[in-house]
Amino acid sequence: MENRPTPQAPEGCLTIAIRVPVRIVVLVLVVPVRIVWDLLATGAKALRRVVLAPLWRALVVIPFGWLYACVLTPLGRATAWLGRVVGAGIGWLGRGVAWVAVTLVAAPAVWAHRTVLAPLGRGVARVARGTGLGLRWLLWAVFVWPPVTLWRWVLAPLLRYGLVVPGAWLYRYVLTPAGHAIALLVALARAGLAAVGRGFAALIVLLFVVPVVWAYRTLLTPLGRAVVVVLREIGDAIGHAWRVAGFVSRAVGRALERLARNLLGRPARWVYAVLLTPVGHWMREAVLRPAKRAALTAGRSAREALASARETVRTARRDAWRALVGGPPREPAEHRARTLGSTTTASGAVPAPEISLSKAEG
Repeated sequence: MENRPTPQAPEGCLTIAIRVPVRIVVLVLVVPVRIVWDLLATGAKALRRVVLAPLWRALVVIPFGWLYACVLTPLGRATAWLGRVVGAGIGWLGRGVAWVAVTLVAAPAVWAHRTVLAPLGRGVARVARGTGLGLRWLLWAVFVWPPVTLWRWVLAPLLRYGLVVPGAWLYRYVLTPAGHAIALLVALARAGLAAVGRGFAALIVLLFVVPVVWAYRTLLTPLGRAVVVVLREIGDAIGHAWRVAGFVSRAVGRALERLARNLLGRPARWVYAVLLTPVGHWMREAVLRPAKRAALTAGRSAREALASARETVRTARRDAWRALVGGPPREPAEHRARTLGSTTTASGAVPAPEISLSKAEG
């Protein structure tokens, strides 16, 4: 079976008369509010995307990521390693202490208990058991038997025939009839008070409740229904106006977007594509790249000239030292290792000893 919609109650004249003016007034008031709300929401989203998100990443995410990766992680690993080392030391110490305790304390204590203390305790227990039996009989004969005999043969008969029997007779033949009479009087008084209370309640209902019920049914209920209808129509009008204002706000936003694109975006794109891009390409090809190549060439020539001058100074110093002393000069402690037949430095080559001309000729 198909689900049929539930029939709604017919609307009255008051509802129809209130709905149209209320919706017109609310629509006029809500449209500016909705437009301002949409503008604020759009500005807040742009602010969050352009300013707050990069600022949050630069001030919080990147520093804390670096702190976690470069400080906290090595510190945690060092702490874990230290904890493992300390735990291992504590474990070895605990096992040593346990061995000492078992060997030097527990084993002698167990031997003393089995050999000395247990037999001594059993003997002391037997002596105490015999002594306690005699003491119990003595205490019973001195402290228990006389009070029991006195209670059984003197105090119990005296209490029974002196207090219990007269008290039972007094309760049965005096107190019980008096209690019944008092209960009857209390029941009569309660019935009279209940009748007076019912009469007073009926008077209150007649004087106060009936007028209040009449006023509620005759005046307050229709007035409340009218107020509920007005409030419901106002709420429906606000919701409808909010939706209509949303459509209006979106239409205004699209119009402003198209206007901005036609007045600013397309001219700016045309200026960028027609003017700035060719000028930028010309600057890159005609100015920047030749300047870069010239700078690289000048730097390379300067480095080569500096290396040649350094090699010339080193050769002149070596020749001067050989001419004065006749032996190889003492170079600094750290030499650049050179391969045979070339001046290129090798990272793993062993420096070859230099031979003077005098030794070679001799």
